[in-house]
Amino acid sequence: MSEKPKRSGFKAIDWKIFLPSILLILLISIPLALFESESLTLLNGIFDQIVANFGWGYIWYATLLLAAGLYLSFSKYGKVVLGAPNEKPRFSLFSYASILIAMGLGSTIMRTGMVQWAEVANNPPFGIEPGSTDAMLWGNAYSMYMWSFQIFSIFVMTAPAIAYIIHVKKRPMMRVSEATRVIFGDRFTDGIGGILIDVLFLVSILSGAAVTLGLGTPIITSNLAALMNIEVTFTMTMIVTFIWVALFSLSAYLGIEKGIKRLSLLNVYLAGVLALFILVIGPGIFILDYFTDTVGHLLNNYLTYSFFTDSLAVEQTAHMRSHMIFWIAYSATWAMLHSVFAAKISRGRTIKEMILTYLLAPTALSWIATGILGGIGVHRQLNGQLDILSLAQNEEAVQMIPDILQTLPWSGLVMVLYIIIAMIFLTTTLDSTTFTIAAYTSRNDMSENDPSKFLRIFVALVITGLALVLMQIGGLAPLEVISGMMGLPIIVLQFLTIYAVKKMIDEDEAWKYNIRTPDDAETNDEYSYNSQ
Repeated sequence: MSEKPKRSGFKAIDWKIFLPSILLILLISIPLALFESESLTLLNGIFDQIVANFGWGYIWYATLLLAAGLYLSFSKYGKVVLGAPNEKPRFSLFSYASILIAMGLGSTIMRTGMVQWAEVANNPPFGIEPGSTDAMLWGNAYSMYMWSFQIFSIFVMTAPAIAYIIHVKKRPMMRVSEATRVIFGDRFTDGIGGILIDVLFLVSILSGAAVTLGLGTPIITSNLAALMNIEVTFTMTMIVTFIWVALFSLSAYLGIEKGIKRLSLLNVYLAGVLALFILVIGPGIFILDYFTDTVGHLLNNYLTYSFFTDSLAVEQTAHMRSHMIFWIAYSATWAMLHSVFAAKISRGRTIKEMILTYLLAPTALSWIATGILGGIGVHRQLNGQLDILSLAQNEEAVQMIPDILQTLPWSGLVMVLYIIIAMIFLTTTLDSTTFTIAAYTSRNDMSENDPSKFLRIFVALVITGLALVLMQIGGLAPLEVISGMMGLPIIVLQFLTIYAVKKMIDEDEAWKYNIRTPDDAETNDEYSYNSQ
């Protein structure tokens, strides 16, 4: 049987899912932008009602996904190789974990790790006195919890089904609709039903990418302005945006090995350098002590954080409750993107390796980052050097970050490193997003190939164009709220894909035939830890 020739240029794009997604975003955004304040009030009201009435549901959703992930990992399904039984992993374990960290955390950890504790400390749970040391400890532990196992289970739990169809079944389309074919059948998947599922995925990811590009620059510009002692201007914002666009477009163009992997590794190394530098020049002993206290507090109260609804609050619920539900809902919006990308880079891994690496590696780095970045702020608050709790009540989070960094010795160098790392994190978020959308919309065989370079650049231009149009007309803020609400249908799809992968593996008896032999396992372990 002869191999199908690869399509090139615009012929490689599946327009029946790509074009409706772009048009739908514009049709939603433009009317909302014309009445931005009214639409924001309406949308926020709807979202607040969802949080108030279905917060318990989001909590159980995240917990059930974590339980499903542990079940798949430690049952017979965890042994299944995503590829041929003797296939070597595409990346070493360190490179693989670094890519997942860069994709899973993004620049958001640079903000939440440093200032999220203050929001909780100002409005703590359980009747704790606001601004007290107990409130700060609950806040810093929450900053760690929000980057823990439940959130990363949301990001990874669709990946086993996607990885199984492209690496084991060798199906050409790397799509959610294809992963659910075993449930819905050929007629639904090849018809309007499959198109609707894929359009839903693309709308949520394209809108999320446009919002990230449009609203992600303040973490760079606020620190850059403070470093240069100038005000943030529109010109500065545009310059940073276009540099960012050039970086993520180039990285996506170069591909996973030459672009995304190298940037991810560079960022892990730079983050390590910054962490060590802060420990040496800053309050290192306090940071290490407080990190230890925070981890102990989190582990002792992990179930309390996991099931916290603040149901007995009389007058006002704690900040932690509303933020936690928002965080789970917003993470659900990005769930499919993370899973599809994780599936693409997991050829040769077992299901257990894929799930546990995504649960453990980003969690470990985020806890360390929160311990160090949050520890600086808590120390400055306690010794009276900076009243961060007051700042948190009057300023945006990104405006507080340079104030905290400037309290350190060698603050200029620290801020330069911080800006570089944040920029690379922003880049690795959007280059992997661009790559994933290109692979998702490609008409070529994604089980054997990466999306064409033309398609990657085209997707990068589409994301940039959407962001610039929405920035101009004022549609980013309403779209951000809608993006958060789109997590609801995504949740249903996630549970369907978990059932689908179990059904496919059982039908194929892959837990019996598609597993490593002892010799294969030894070879792959050696490759995983030593090969770059």
